[in-house]
Amino acid sequence: MTDPAEDTVLSVENLSIDFRLRTHILHAVENVSFELKRGQTLCLVGESGSGKSVTARSLLQIVDRPGSIVGGRILLRNAGAVTDIARLDPDGQTMRAIRGRRIGLIFQEPMSSLSPVHTIGSQIIEAVRLHSDLDKRAARAKTVELLRQVEIPNPEQMADRYTFEFSGGMRQRAMIAMALAGNPDILIADEPTTALDVTTQAEILDLIKRLQVERGMAMLLITHDMGIVAEVADDVAVMRFGHIVERGPVDAIYHDAQHPYTRQLLASTVKLTRHIEGRVPAVAASSQPLRPILSVRNLGKTFGWHGKTNSLRAVDDANFDLYPGENLGIVGESGSGKTTLGRLILRTVEPTTGSVVYRNKDGREVEVTSLTKKELRGFHREVRLVFQDPFASLNPRMTVKEVIGDPLIINGLAKGKALEERVAELMRLVGLDPMGMERYPHAFSGGQRQRIGIARALALDPRIIIADEATSALDVSIRSQILDLLLDIRQRLNLSFIFISHDISVVRYFCDRVAVMHRGKIVELGEAEQICTAPQEAYTKSLISAVPNPDPRDKRMLHRHRFVAPVL
Repeated sequence: MTDPAEDTVLSVENLSIDFRLRTHILHAVENVSFELKRGQTLCLVGESGSGKSVTARSLLQIVDRPGSIVGGRILLRNAGAVTDIARLDPDGQTMRAIRGRRIGLIFQEPMSSLSPVHTIGSQIIEAVRLHSDLDKRAARAKTVELLRQVEIPNPEQMADRYTFEFSGGMRQRAMIAMALAGNPDILIADEPTTALDVTTQAEILDLIKRLQVERGMAMLLITHDMGIVAEVADDVAVMRFGHIVERGPVDAIYHDAQHPYTRQLLASTVKLTRHIEGRVPAVAASSQPLRPILSVRNLGKTFGWHGKTNSLRAVDDANFDLYPGENLGIVGESGSGKTTLGRLILRTVEPTTGSVVYRNKDGREVEVTSLTKKELRGFHREVRLVFQDPFASLNPRMTVKEVIGDPLIINGLAKGKALEERVAELMRLVGLDPMGMERYPHAFSGGQRQRIGIARALALDPRIIIADEATSALDVSIRSQILDLLLDIRQRLNLSFIFISHDISVVRYFCDRVAVMHRGKIVELGEAEQICTAPQEAYTKSLISAVPNPDPRDKRMLHRHRFVAPVL
């Protein structure tokens, strides 16, 4: 029998990290303890601001200033020797030798972590040579081999490409190759799949897990997605407000959670795996045949020069109807044409072919593609957009009152006291306190900012809202709240939604019907429950089967259906 302590590569004991701010001290992490064991994965899970990433960065002594470790120990073990990382100089030789060589790190956003002016190969070669005595030729050979291990096609050629020439999934693979360059004992993966669509996420998680097992590494995986935790974790530590509130084997956490916060996280995740019981789609609820509020026919968009071989068909012959009071989901991977389709409907991007027919309040049909700029303003009052990023879509120099009231002022609908009353009414509608209308967006959380964006979209009493990845930047419990809010608003105002997302679980929960897009084409269209439980098309099957299942006893991604595109 081997001593279990021998399998422990790193122990964190009572770690505390403070940020000394101008007005107060922020206790970001308090008395956190856990162990990383060889060949096993510990998932550190919690919502934004819980202290997960700060904890991970402390293991490499790269906590951003003014943060600093103020208590506890980080014990790194190696062949009987023990090093306390917490006591090392962050800029010292010992700490620099540990980074990359003993502990590898995969960052959340590969686009900002990779240099845009150096080739992918040169960046990995630098990491290889930093942790070995290989010459340049041998380091390049190892780099090509690392790229091959992370399943990048044509690694010899791809090593000479730049970051912008790689897709999101390939960039993340390059980051994994770089993290493995020093053959580390510990791998820290900080939200490695957050920016990726569901099938790419499944491939990256598969890859990380396989490489971890092959190399016998300990892994610390940081995520807020309880589905991912169920698929890959051996042990789980749940963080909230800088504390670990619950820790244990993955099965015990999912099937016998003790802490109320853990149960809340799990309940929010499981809730989004089901279609709402008893909700009748507007189309089915009506006793008479409904006429669509919006009809899209043969809509297409080609980017590039006419007749040239390098032109891109971003949307290809899209056809669907949207009915009054209906939620229609548009799903697909990154680059499938979802967002372009939404922009074509709004005509913020001009279509190459096809038509968009809108039926206004008096039943008159309007051909959107032939409207003048002045006429489009009237259309845009009735069809509004909720953006993906609640941080980037609000002007930081405008108060909440100015942000929400802006459409009313531009259209000459309200000013003075009437404007203030309308803004207060809209804020109450989306669950915000009107007392905060004079505050600026930075004073609100991510979920509250998205509510502000929704209030702005509702200001002109629209009939259709196009929500473009409106919940993808939010934590799971906040995502659940925003979706319930939108469903409540739809019920009260009889709105129709076009809901664009790559998250199948969100679409299943929120939408009545779903259109699945692949390479610009709508490949399947049907009732949400049917699409999510019994898809007909091979591509849809691959999307559905790649969604992580929040139950460690039923790991769906192990048996997922892989889609192979037909050769044209």
